[in-house]
Amino acid sequence: MKRFLVLLVAFVSLHAFAQDDATPSVKFGYLSYQAAIQSMADYNLVQQRLTDLKNQYQAEAKRVEDEFNRKYEEFLDGQRDFPKSILQKRQSELQELMEKNINFKNSSRQQLAEAETEAFSPLYAKLNAVLAAIGQDRGYAFILDTDVKALPFINPDMGEDINDIVKDALK
Repeated sequence: MKRFLVLLVAFVSLHAFAQDDATPSVKFGYLSYQAAIQSMADYNLVQQRLTDLKNQYQAEAKRVEDEFNRKYEEFLDGQRDFPKSILQKRQSELQELMEKNINFKNSSRQQLAEAETEAFSPLYAKLNAVLAAIGQDRGYAFILDTDVKALPFINPDMGEDINDIVKDALK
């Protein structure tokens, strides 16, 4: 919604400039931000590192889940023969294990999200610097990201598709 409002303000401003014949026409560029990021040399390396990290978390979650299942089966097998105090102790252990597993899964999701943000941060910074340089060099008032799907039509006489320019600058 925030991006839509920014785009709306930009287009209202563009329309106001277009109405004034004394004001030169406003130019802008547009691109797919996601396609630009994916075209960067380090993108696949970052993706592979994140995949490896995700696999490590999944392997640990599976190991802990298997341990829980093993202990639960042992509990089911022996529950008829256990004295009440041992039965309660085992139930508490299982409950504690289950809570730890849930906490681990929640924590790992958060840590993966933080790792993704940290891993992609240099790529976003580099792309934003390239976009700023292209915008300055080509005299754009702004550059739009077409990935947000808020732009059903862009007049090619007023805007310029800069996807190829950006990809070349990132190489």
